[in-house]
Amino acid sequence: MGSLIYFNSASLDGYIAGPDGRWGWATPDAEVHSFVNDLLAPARVHLYGRKVYEVMKAWDDFPLDDLPPAERAFALQWRDIDKVVYSSTLEAVTTRRTELRPVFDPADVRRMRDASPGPVAIGGGLLASAAARAGLLDEVHVVVAPSVVGGGTRFLDDGLRLDLELFAEHRFANGFVYLGYRIV
Repeated sequence: MGSLIYFNSASLDGYIAGPDGRWGWATPDAEVHSFVNDLLAPARVHLYGRKVYEVMKAWDDFPLDDLPPAERAFALQWRDIDKVVYSSTLEAVTTRRTELRPVFDPADVRRMRDASPGPVAIGGGLLASAAARAGLLDEVHVVVAPSVVGGGTRFLDDGLRLDLELFAEHRFANGFVYLGYRIV
């Protein structure tokens, strides 16, 4: 049986995008990018909402020769995974190995997770929060950026309560910190 893991970067005050919708303060350097590549490599399926998909789909088109090694490795990984996008407003998806579904169905995600030989990754705070409320989320992984942005898009929804057990941590030279938690 697989697991459902949520990964994202966040500011120290718990936001994945600032009040202006931007997240440049969380851009990983090569060390962080390589670490995240290794963290997400076992996940052969990624689940996205519309906003996260619209950011991530750029990895399908970046010219590989123009990318630094860690970013090139991620682009190749991303192109080789299956992706499910949940959106009631998108009419079509434009990336390879991508399926569009109009609604997030917890029973369907449970079947997908349980049938997977490895982890299934979920991207985006809203979708991860929906999975957590449905009792589907198994792990939370965050790379905390050394920034306080004062508002914006939350790492997880306000009002969501999870009891967590720390099982991994890593400090990076640039001041970023990785934390891995199991849901208990």
